[in-house]
Amino acid sequence: MSQDVRDQRIGDVILNLNNISLAFGGVKALTEISFDVREHEIRAIIGPNGAGKSSMLNVINGVYTPQQGEITLDGASFAKMNSRRAAEMGIARTFQNLALFKGMSVLDNIMTGRNLHMKSGVLAQAFRLGSAEREEIRNREFVENIIDFLEIQAFRKTPVGRLPYGLQKRVDLGRALAMEPRILLLDEPMAGMNIEEKQDMSRFILDVNDEYGTTIVLIEHDMGVVMDISDRVVVLDYGKKIGDGIPDQVRQNPDVIRAYLGAGH
Repeated sequence: MSQDVRDQRIGDVILNLNNISLAFGGVKALTEISFDVREHEIRAIIGPNGAGKSSMLNVINGVYTPQQGEITLDGASFAKMNSRRAAEMGIARTFQNLALFKGMSVLDNIMTGRNLHMKSGVLAQAFRLGSAEREEIRNREFVENIIDFLEIQAFRKTPVGRLPYGLQKRVDLGRALAMEPRILLLDEPMAGMNIEEKQDMSRFILDVNDEYGTTIVLIEHDMGVVMDISDRVVVLDYGKKIGDGIPDQVRQNPDVIRAYLGAGH
């Protein structure tokens, strides 16, 4: 999909972070950071190590509670989010360090992402009673579609621990997609990947955005990837915002060049 077509699909602000500050003891992780995310866009958060990027994702999905600031999601404002509420409101995330169940199959790992959509009680599920069995069939069909979408059909019964790292990252993305998120938070989805794996993951991220209509917020160190696939980029350095805009604006921002890209770029 061309950038012009993508721009036409981008909607109103769905998520707004206003004046967010977060500290651990005397250490400031985030200082008065504000930015917004629009529906259907790919919004990148970049910055050097220790800039506060993962802390920002953890504020968005309720793992950390900021000491100051407000989160507005779908018009509802929260001084503090929690992980359960974030999930119920359609926020899912992947993790920098894979948190998969290594002994379980690809299919079963992705099925864990359907927990929020399971309405049957534990006993009904255990004994596969009528409604529970129908519900499980529906959820399995949904997961099988994700497996097809991510092109990992050949590994659906394979224990995740036996897969190459790049495919494990794909399974992690699949589990997050199984939650049917409106907003998908990706924490360094391409860390540790070779060029071919990065190209595959970039394609899947764009396809998730295009075909599922999912809004994506991602942290990524590979500047080439960020500039290629992002609609807008926010730049953090030492917990402060130093840049925000479309990739070309950010690329030419002197503060960003000094802090992140290096004067040679």
